[in-house]
Amino acid sequence: MTGANVLFDAPGPRARRRSLIISIIAGVLVLGGLVWVISMLAAPREASGGLVLPGQFDPTRWDIYANPAVWGAIVGGITRTLQAAAVAAVLALILGVVFSLLRSSTIAWVRVPTAVLLEFIRGMPVLLMMLFILLVASTGQYWAVVSALALYNGAIIGEALRAGLASLPRGQREAALSVGMREMQSKMLIEFPQAFRQMLPIIVAQLVVLLKDTALGFIVGYNELIRTTMYNLSAFYGNRYLFSLFFVTLVVYLVINLSLSWFARWLSRRTASGGGGRRGPKGGQPVDPTQGLLVVQASAAAKQSYVQPGSL
Repeated sequence: MTGANVLFDAPGPRARRRSLIISIIAGVLVLGGLVWVISMLAAPREASGGLVLPGQFDPTRWDIYANPAVWGAIVGGITRTLQAAAVAAVLALILGVVFSLLRSSTIAWVRVPTAVLLEFIRGMPVLLMMLFILLVASTGQYWAVVSALALYNGAIIGEALRAGLASLPRGQREAALSVGMREMQSKMLIEFPQAFRQMLPIIVAQLVVLLKDTALGFIVGYNELIRTTMYNLSAFYGNRYLFSLFFVTLVVYLVINLSLSWFARWLSRRTASGGGGRRGPKGGQPVDPTQGLLVVQASAAAKQSYVQPGSL
């Protein structure tokens, strides 16, 4: 029995033919929808007063991109978006590590308040958090965006790391404690590196979400990419260029987010168990991520079985 036939039977000739027909019909419908959308955008529109406006693909709606100042404003919006996302990502990773350590503490008066705080942060919308920080703390638009994104995504990353710690076998900690390590040393030196590597694809995927959420800075007045293009430039040049500005903004976000999503998938394949793990020093077999723990366990067993010469 092959792996492809474990959960379902192989489709027969009628099923394959039916699947092919459905696929062709769906493809024709999707293609027809795209043609309809493009034709609607390209068709001229009649405005009030009998004025006829050219279609969205008319060159007169795209001539602003010949102005270097427009590209300078767009690049500035991209820079501010990436700057806020980068600072928030670093802070979110730091907060995630702190939250995971506090949430997995064996001390109840540390673990319980941390759990309540994390549930509160995760339950609050990011936009509401930005507005709260902006109005109460008066931090300015930039730090309101960065702080809210760092808190929310730090809570999500912290829960992911805590799940990674909880998924590790108990023998990991027991082996570390048997050689004289304290609980914090075991968690930081033995358990946490493995949990971080195990949850790394999830963390990167959450950082992609963080980058997308920088668009919420539009509401609080931060001049990120969407506010720069869809508000500032459209207000200056007029609604005539609204679609072209929307299209360029969409393309920029797709390029950035798809690049990060590709990196997350590549990292997931690299860190998957049985996948392309790290190679040995001379390109041999992949290095076992638990090799360090096996050394610790072997050292513990050697110490327990060692007998002093004068003790007999």
